[in-house]
Amino acid sequence: MKNTVVVVTGASYDGIGGATVRLFSQLGACVIAIDRDKCGPEQLADEYENVVAVHADISCPELTDQLDDILKKQGARLQVLVNNAGIGGGSHALNTTDDDLRKYLDINLVAAFRLSRWAIGHILKNEPAVYGLKGSIVNVSSVFGLVGAENSAAYSTSKAALSGMTTQMATDYGPSGIRINAVAPGLILTPLTESRIQSQPWRSQIMVDQAPLRRLGTPEDIAYAIRFLASNEAAYITGLTLPVDGGWISGRFPREHPLE
Repeated sequence: MKNTVVVVTGASYDGIGGATVRLFSQLGACVIAIDRDKCGPEQLADEYENVVAVHADISCPELTDQLDDILKKQGARLQVLVNNAGIGGGSHALNTTDDDLRKYLDINLVAAFRLSRWAIGHILKNEPAVYGLKGSIVNVSSVFGLVGAENSAAYSTSKAALSGMTTQMATDYGPSGIRINAVAPGLILTPLTESRIQSQPWRSQIMVDQAPLRRLGTPEDIAYAIRFLASNEAAYITGLTLPVDGGWISGRFPREHPLE
């Protein structure tokens, strides 16, 4: 990842974005860390000299102009975009208004589409590397975009659409040397999910007890999957949405006791 420029959205310090920024930074990449809460990116920039902190809302169309200025100032070319920022929660369809749906789609889908379109324009200018590849995009979807989930009509819809966008863009831009994939996290231990688990213990019963690996995921689990999909180690993979969920989506009825 040395001499690689990576943009990561949703770069909260303790979440998936923060873990992803740290991993790419440790591998020598120049990372542009974006979050609407300036504390996360600034903390990361204080820790790593190769992190550029950006305080911005990804739903703002002018963000791409700001990123253009940063790349120009850095004299660098973009190789990787990680569309991690998003919002969760929600309700069932009868309690979801048009405005609710638009909010989820604007942040979880439209912003990722806009940034991907911007990134593709930059990556296409890169010189081909191994197997003619020029760069990659990794979207952060959700297992709830692959299966139905209680009270998540707008959220699940937006994440399912993000996986669909991943497949479509991979089809269009694979011949141009751009790989586009997604990860679909399960229940990941962040400050937000920790409070939800404490107030709603059924979440742990469903997402942990019914998963073969029987543990919560960590932000680092997702960051390593993102790093793999973004790297040349995944040079023959595109259009994939990879569940990173302890096996929950494929094995929700595991053995009660481990085999000896």
